[in-house]
This record gives sequence, C-alpha cells and structure tokens, in this order.
Amino acid sequence: MNVKDLMEHDQNDPLRSFRKLFHLPKGVIYLDGNSLGPAPLKVFQEMETVLRQEWAEDLIRSWNSANWWGLTDRLGGMVAQLIGADANEVVVCDTTSVNLHKVLHAALSLNPGRNKVIAEADCFPSDLYVIEGVKSLRQDIEILLEGSDADCITDLLDNRVGAVLINHVDYRNGHIRDMVSLTRAVHDVGGIVIWDLSHSAGVLPVQLKNCEVDFAVGCTYKYLNGGPGAPAYLYAASKHHSECNQPLIGWFGHVRPFNFERSFEPATGIRRFVCGTQPILSLRALQAGLEIYQDTNLNQIRKKSMALTQLFISLLESECASWNLEIHSPLEASQRGSQVSVRHPQAYAVMQALIARGVIGDFRAPDLMRFGFAPLYIRYQDVQEAVEHLKQILENEEWNQETFLQKATVT
Repeated sequence: MNVKDLMEHDQNDPLRSFRKLFHLPKGVIYLDGNSLGPAPLKVFQEMETVLRQEWAEDLIRSWNSANWWGLTDRLGGMVAQLIGADANEVVVCDTTSVNLHKVLHAALSLNPGRNKVIAEADCFPSDLYVIEGVKSLRQDIEILLEGSDADCITDLLDNRVGAVLINHVDYRNGHIRDMVSLTRAVHDVGGIVIWDLSHSAGVLPVQLKNCEVDFAVGCTYKYLNGGPGAPAYLYAASKHHSECNQPLIGWFGHVRPFNFERSFEPATGIRRFVCGTQPILSLRALQAGLEIYQDTNLNQIRKKSMALTQLFISLLESECASWNLEIHSPLEASQRGSQVSVRHPQAYAVMQALIARGVIGDFRAPDLMRFGFAPLYIRYQDVQEAVEHLKQILENEEWNQETFLQKATVT
C-alpha cells in the first residue's frame, strides 16, 4: 500500500472527524494512547469553567449548583455505555488498584468458605500486589499464580475457588482473553470473576452484562483520554449490590451521608463502593474525554484498530526484516487489542531514538517496545511514517548514543 492509498484511506475514514477533537502537538506521531491519551480540546474550557467559575466564584455551592456530588455516578453511566453495563452498575472513583482491593474483598465476601484466588502470573503487576495486600488481611487466602495465558487459569479451577482475576487485554503484548468462555468456566466451579479492562475500554466492544461478569475495574487515562492520574471505574453486577461487602468504606458510600450518623450503613447500589470525597478537578477533566465517546461507534473503532495494527505489522515485516525485531503481539487481528509490541535487544534505546524523532511509544522491561493505535486520532499515514522512522533508526544505528541508552525513571 503506497502513500497515496494511505491518504485515501484517511480521507474515507468514518472516524476522521474525531481527530480534530484532540490537541496533538505538531510534528508528533502519538502511539502511546495505551499509556496516556492526549488532551481533548474541550478539557481546556472545562478546566477554565470549573476553576474560575465553579470553584473561584461559586465556591462550595457548586456541590449542588454544578452537581459535583453526582459526577461519580454520571461519569459511571458514560463508562457503562462503553463496557456493556447498565448505568447503575458503574461508578467512577479512586484508582484501579484501590478499586481492585474493593471488588476482590467483595468477591470473597460472596463466597464464604472458598479461599482460593487465581490470577495469571504475568498479569499487570499492580494487580498481583493487590492480591498480596488482600492476603495480608485474610490469612486463609491461598494465591495461585500460574503461567501467562487463559489455559493456565482454567487448569487451576476447582470447587475451592473464591475469585479469579483476569486482564482482558495483556498489557505486554495486547493478547485478548475470551471473556465469554473464561467467565463461564469460572462460574461453572462456583467462582466469582473479576476483569481488568484497562487496555480494552474504548477500543474494544465489551459486553459485561451479556457475559454475566461479576466485577470489573479499569483506568480512564489510556484510551478514554481522562488525563494523567484520572479516576478509575468500578463495575459490580447489580445482583451483587445488596449481598457483597467491601472494607474501604467512607462517608461518600453511606446511604445518608449528610445525616452524619455514627454507624456506617452502605448505600443500596453501586455507590456503596465509593469511599471518601472524590477529586472534582480530575473528574471534570475526564468528563471531556468521555463526552467524545458519546458520538462514536465501537464497532467502527474496533474495525479501524485492527486495520491500523495490521498495517503496522505488515510494514514492519516488509521494511524492517533485516534487523533483529520480533513481533510479540498476536498476528491474528481478532486476537489482538489496539497495540503492537515488538522485541529488540536494545528496545529502550530504540524507543528513545524514536521519541526524539517525534514518534512516541513506550518501553516495557526487559526488551519490549509498545505501540498503541488509538483509532480516534491515529491516521493510516501516521503508521507508515512511524515505520519509516524506525527503519532509519535501525539502519543507521541511531539508537546507539549515550543519551538514548541511559534509562529515565519512567519508561
């Protein structure tokens, strides 16, 4: 496919109009939306309003007049549309790790007498740390970590399983787990399933309710473009709301918070999972990112995502075959999320050389370069240009410079 063909693809792209809704720095090809999405243009006005008017002028009255109180529920409803849930089953609050603490405890509270927690050994490390934290509070818990794929999970299932944690998309290579079959397998042995959607929400059609998922968590600063450190979201199937318990309770999760009662009585619905006062500025920034998705079609997004990643892989194979690159992502598009991971012995230095040229991806130890393809703003011609930059860097050994070899704190 030549440059003219790629430009024609971009011209006919049904998602073309969304690119102009983001601030994309000139001279940058941004392939790191799987780590941090770019700023929506609307966020600047949103921040201006909340800072200068709602906070500066209206002060505490804005909890009512600007409905700050309802933000967690309102944004939860917007996320619900993207993950196949009802609005009253999702709340935006806290961080992914904090929310995982809540739902893991909640899952185990629904399964008294079952002490087995299963997760993939190679899932996102913070998820594993959370499981360790839960075990420190519940000494009876047995943690089973095995392998790096779905088969390893199903091999461990038995009638002692309390909860199973699964990453929907592998953060290292983008491999998609089969939500339908894995959820069914966990339920068949009486277990509760928790899905981490951090690398799928916004680029994959997700159907939590149809799949009968029990709990899910995810972040909003990646493909949902909520901003650095944006609040996360938590999903709990409505059938569990009245039965489960979670330990991180606080006044925002009380059924009557402004009665200031001495004893805790949880809210009746999803709000029981909220703990304390939430970060209004960050919530309002996230709102700007989520509003973009109100006019999108996730099937169109997924179709373009597969096309972009397939183009990238094809160009790597044709243009960069002479160098020591290994594609670490699934070659079958239907099994791949919206990223392509590439192995190279000098992956960190090569990525720094790319960033210096304005092609921004990221590095994951020990030898992975990750390239994220967010269909709302990435063009087909961006993919071609990125591969051309990579080819030149490898060809000229441009990466072999001290400034590129020294690792920064954040990779």
